[in-house]
Amino acid sequence: MTLYAIGDIQGCAKTFNKLLGAISFDRNEDHLWLVGDLVNRGPDSLATLREVMSLGENVTTVLGNHDLHLLAAAAGVRKLGSNDTIHQVLAAPDAANILDWLRYRPLLHHDEARNLLLVHAGLPPTWSLAEAILRAAEIEAELQAPGWANTLKNMYGDEPRSWSADLDSADRSRYIINALTRMRYCDSNGSLNFEHAGPPGTQPKNLVPWFDFRERVEAKIHVVFGHWASLGLLRRADITALDSGCVWGRALTAVPLEPTGEPVAIACIEFLRDD
Repeated sequence: MTLYAIGDIQGCAKTFNKLLGAISFDRNEDHLWLVGDLVNRGPDSLATLREVMSLGENVTTVLGNHDLHLLAAAAGVRKLGSNDTIHQVLAAPDAANILDWLRYRPLLHHDEARNLLLVHAGLPPTWSLAEAILRAAEIEAELQAPGWANTLKNMYGDEPRSWSADLDSADRSRYIINALTRMRYCDSNGSLNFEHAGPPGTQPKNLVPWFDFRERVEAKIHVVFGHWASLGLLRRADITALDSGCVWGRALTAVPLEPTGEPVAIACIEFLRDD
């Protein structure tokens, strides 16, 4: 059995299927980790979701910000924008089943035996692993409850940028979601920054990538994440970053995590976007 991790698919279903073929993914033996953002911006989010769902117990996927945006649109709490390409999912005859499956996905997945953490954006540098698991569980419970739309209604916005146990419920949920699905940089106090999305080295001097925060509380677990297309593929002892910008015309990448192996990348075969 091989455990593979694949970066942000974002509706690039043809490239995803070609990548599965390139790694000779065995649906009976192998397991797949997906970093989230299965949907949006690419041309076929519906086919992507159906393919992932067909993998059953052979796939583990966490929620990304675009996946949550799809759920918010489905709940009627967010209108679609001009760059959104998820209309086909919302209009599908099996939309209710697909959306229920999606909202039962976790925000993070911890494999204690392998010392690996799967999450869309990363592990907030001021949180321990235990706290991240607890905070993610809060949102997961809310998304699986009858009033799940309320959490999504309140998730949009950049504030608060610092965690406090005293935050009111809306601010608390927003921070947790932003930290786990939108984070890239933080300042010297560990406060999140959402204005800068460029690669490391292009940011203002007061910002550092979350994984380079000097006083990062939890540095012993290996974090597998996506979300940061301008960062691209980055492998080092403590992190595997996997968003190699497929939806921007670059590539979709798979990395064998166990046993470890060389990455396999497939150039995007969907249309190239100009935005």
